[in-house]
Amino acid sequence: MEECCMDIKIHSVRFDADSKLIDFIKSKVSKLIQFNDGLIAAEVFLRLDNTQDMENKITEIKIDIPGNNLFAKKQGKTFEEATDLAVDALRKQVKRKKEKLRKG
Repeated sequence: MEECCMDIKIHSVRFDADSKLIDFIKSKVSKLIQFNDGLIAAEVFLRLDNTQDMENKITEIKIDIPGNNLFAKKQGKTFEEATDLAVDALRKQVKRKKEKLRKG
């Protein structure tokens, strides 16, 4: 089975994400396609919360599916942690969406 690639855009807001972080995010987000091959594109925003809180890294991910968009926003101590949490939330949404389509 050929795995198609969805278009993944990553925006780091007011800082430069290093290539290791970008590769990590692309790898995590691209795995969502195994749950629904109708995913078209993903847009990821990385932000630093202005609070002094240790958990000030925010990852927002928007996924384009025909006729719908899915969204998750999570916060953590690192962007990797926030990305993991957001991808987990999206995985549940993608599975739910696929179940609804299957049931008709």
